Amino acid sequence: MEVTCEQCKARFNIPDDKVPKDRVLKLNCPKCKGKISLGAEVPEQPPKASETGEVPLKMMNPSVGKKAPEESYGYEDFTTDEALDFFEEGIKLALIMPNSSMNDDHLRAGLELIGYKCITTPNTRDAIGKLRFHHFDLIILADGFDSQPLDHSVIVNYLNRLSMSVRRKIFLALISDNFKTMDNMMAFAMSANVVINSKDIQKLHLILKKSVSENERFYKVFTDTMVETGKA
Repeated sequence: MEVTCEQCKARFNIPDDKVPKDRVLKLNCPKCKGKISLGAEVPEQPPKASETGEVPLKMMNPSVGKKAPEESYGYEDFTTDEALDFFEEGIKLALIMPNSSMNDDHLRAGLELIGYKCITTPNTRDAIGKLRFHHFDLIILADGFDSQPLDHSVIVNYLNRLSMSVRRKIFLALISDNFKTMDNMMAFAMSANVVINSKDIQKLHLILKKSVSENERFYKVFTDTMVETGKA
């Protein structure tokens, strides 16, 4: 093994069997008496957690986390509905999710005026089950349904996770006391097609007729192109 003194740059040959592999050997340079170190450096062992009083941190795998609430719902979580089992092809289905202060009959009457067959649901689990099994052209979701505010709604989160090709075929209307009816910017922020103030429920059929028509015109060219190319 050839060794070079770092101070005087003198070179010396030392037999390999004289060089330790598990520790450092320090010698004096025969020429300048400077220090020469031989052998491999033993890596310094980090102090144990018990010695430092520190608790080691575990790295979390971002791909392994909690499931979204709606993903934990099974098929047994929703009730069967004869109205969903027997309906003619071409019938437009609407899923109604009012809060406790709303009158279901007002919603149902307004939707039937514009040609929708109404389906009600008692809670979030039941609603998710129905959404998984059936396609709804229209979804009416009120703030406070199943005691959930819209900004933390499992229903909204479920719809936002659908593929765009599926979500585009669903018209989502959100109802709240805090909305200004047909506020497009608020609808965009809430990932909805239209927002409606609770006081305007009596005019629900007129609001939906206008907003659904505008939505269909907006997507008409896109939809026609998808049909022509066989992608619809």
